[in-house]
Amino acid sequence: MSDIQLDSELLNYIVRSGLQPGDRLPTISELQDPTNLGISVSKVREQLEVARALGLVEVRSKTGTRLKEYSFTPAVRLSLFFALATDLQYFELFSALRTHVEVAFWNEACALLTEEDHAEMRRCVDSARAKLTDPWIRIPSEEHRTFHLTVFKRLQNPFVIGLLEAYWDAYEAVELNRYADYDYLRSVWDYHERILDSICAGDFEAAKEAFIEHTRLLRYQPRMQEVEHRTPELRFKPEVTE
Repeated sequence: MSDIQLDSELLNYIVRSGLQPGDRLPTISELQDPTNLGISVSKVREQLEVARALGLVEVRSKTGTRLKEYSFTPAVRLSLFFALATDLQYFELFSALRTHVEVAFWNEACALLTEEDHAEMRRCVDSARAKLTDPWIRIPSEEHRTFHLTVFKRLQNPFVIGLLEAYWDAYEAVELNRYADYDYLRSVWDYHERILDSICAGDFEAAKEAFIEHTRLLRYQPRMQEVEHRTPELRFKPEVTE
């Protein structure tokens, strides 16, 4: 057990008690008892709400409060969404971070993928192609998110996964999944197919190069062009150098 002290009596209690995901926490009245936290009920409630917002615990009326499996996503998402609410330009900066993280872990992640993962990514490509040739307007948003997150799903690194999941939540929040024409989307999925074909062939370097080229398409996304036109001092620059 770590000696790190957290700025929360509740979180210190969880660590000190050795609670594991799924374990039930004492009730609020039990927690405020001097033998546990020794703080007021209102402060217990406040710290529980912070823990809930960080995705560390879940609070349900019938089952009480239980510790959740650790995920970095809620904390990143909360902070990122606050930044985006103040200035959408923060998405460009976070997008650059996402690109660098994916490139850094690309070969390691691809080597862990299974045939089942390849098939899932192929389904995403096929489904996206079907939507983009359908007479009804359908944007392959879910396929886009699933395709990219599948590449990294086997990594045993909650911080990488957390950053990437938060990115795709932000991608939807700034409505990049809505502002697109079909020519742009067809180009995106051409790249996805190239990426997948290279991964299946075991050529992870070629797949990575195609991914890097593909990230540069975002500057031509109509929504991003609209934002850049309003605030040209911050241009979207996702290029990655080795």
